Amino acid sequence: MTRFLILTLAFSLIINVAFGQDPVQVQMHIHADQPLAKLEPIWRFFGADEPNYAYMKDGKKLLGQLGAMKPDAVYFRAHNLMTTGPGAPALKWGSTNLYTEDAAGNPVYDYEIVDLIIDTYRARGVRPYLQLGFMPEALSSQPDPYKHTWRPGMPYNDVYTGWAYPPNDYEKWGEVVYQWARHCAQRYGMEEVEQWWWQTWNEPNIGYWQGTPEEFRKLHDYAIAAVRRAIPKARVGGPDVAGDGGDFARAFYEHCLRGRNHATGETGTPLDFVSFHAKGSPRYVDGHVRMGIANQLRTIDRGFAIVASFPELMETPIVIGESDPEGCAACQGEQLAYRNGTMYSSYTAASFARKHALADRHGVNFVGALTWAFTFEDQAYFAGFRQLASNGLAMPVLNTFRMMSKMSGQRVESTSSNQVALDTIVQDGVRQEPDVGVLAAVDRDAKRLTAMVWHYHDDDLPGPPAAITITLEGLPQTVTESSLTEFRIDAAHSNAYQAWIDMGRPVAPNREQYRTLEERSELATIQEHAPLALADGNATTTITLPRQGVSLLSIAWE
Repeated sequence: MTRFLILTLAFSLIINVAFGQDPVQVQMHIHADQPLAKLEPIWRFFGADEPNYAYMKDGKKLLGQLGAMKPDAVYFRAHNLMTTGPGAPALKWGSTNLYTEDAAGNPVYDYEIVDLIIDTYRARGVRPYLQLGFMPEALSSQPDPYKHTWRPGMPYNDVYTGWAYPPNDYEKWGEVVYQWARHCAQRYGMEEVEQWWWQTWNEPNIGYWQGTPEEFRKLHDYAIAAVRRAIPKARVGGPDVAGDGGDFARAFYEHCLRGRNHATGETGTPLDFVSFHAKGSPRYVDGHVRMGIANQLRTIDRGFAIVASFPELMETPIVIGESDPEGCAACQGEQLAYRNGTMYSSYTAASFARKHALADRHGVNFVGALTWAFTFEDQAYFAGFRQLASNGLAMPVLNTFRMMSKMSGQRVESTSSNQVALDTIVQDGVRQEPDVGVLAAVDRDAKRLTAMVWHYHDDDLPGPPAAITITLEGLPQTVTESSLTEFRIDAAHSNAYQAWIDMGRPVAPNREQYRTLEERSELATIQEHAPLALADGNATTTITLPRQGVSLLSIAWE
């Protein structure tokens, strides 16, 4: 018996003894012969406010881990790529000094920092979801004050300073974008930059844009015309609005489809993809965190509905350009205490599965959900930010994405007796019985079935484990033997945060402690290549999954 399996059995025993409750009995059925749709790798998009962390030590390490999950198909979106400054990072801030002007008002281009950022991405198998923003100081119509002085605990509106204003000259703005796009094409090659995602600004329907909706559409038109002038086949879109965007998004789509282009005078603006943002709403209630998964899912539901209301956009790829449990990665607070542990990883599994289901319901072309989480360099271990890694240590949520990266092929019909119905979770979240659900896919070329199973509840409280019986149906009838590998995230597995707590929360782990934490940060395998007998293409297996646990079952055959 492996050490991991011993730990798993011991942990399950502790749960039962500690709470004196019998496991929740769950029946799951996976129908391998009932395909639904291609399993889009929607997980492969990430981003952060702070672009300069990318080329620092922990940023490089994390980018390498992201890129390794799906080389050259993982994308990163960052704010502040055009912001004026020396490249010194800070919370919710960054700069590249891409564009300044000399005393006579002549343009000065400096691509050193922005090249370093993109070079760091590309060296690690990551590509840009390239945001054209924010406003260089020399172009801002209201540049003073330019850099904000915000820090956690201060009013969020303090971040909206001179970088958020419209340009003092739209022609100059367009020229700056053109020169940068042209530089990228020359540096990285036309074939490469055609694979990037190009979009203008961030959340222009709230304080990030200190202009009118019409002024944003003008900004966007000039930016996209400039990109297409440099890169005729560039993939361009937007508007990356906060929330579903409502009337702002509708007016934007209408303008791009049928309006007069501010830059070219022609009808319409190219729209190769559309994007909006969706966030949850956690609260601190009765001494614990209560997640707001329903808030995020309702936003996605509305956003898909808005896109679907335009027949011309039904086949247009949709990216949820920020998709998270709440809105501020750099903020801290007791209601945000879900971030370090398994609440975040189980929420991610449960919410991503519902994104697929909502896209199916609306019939839209959903291709990506961008997780706004990266890492915060030189902060305390597990400091409470929304991030994928802390001080070079992957957090449990990153292992959820590692699980997703192992899934491929066609989504197939799968059911669970304890999976909360889509309408219920969208309306009310998970407030009664826990959500014990499954998302399954079959890759017949690879001869493999994968199933991600989660045990989630909105309330960060202990509860009994789930005893799950999984019935597999519709596998190849000619196959009699298969092998089962199970990957696990819970308190005892894939969890550097819990290991750090068990060490006594060291402020500065020594080399041996850090090595142990690194080992615990990896995706754990609790059983590997275990024989699984098939009879007429059917099989049954059982697992016990703790509260907030996530498992990936991988079943392979020859």
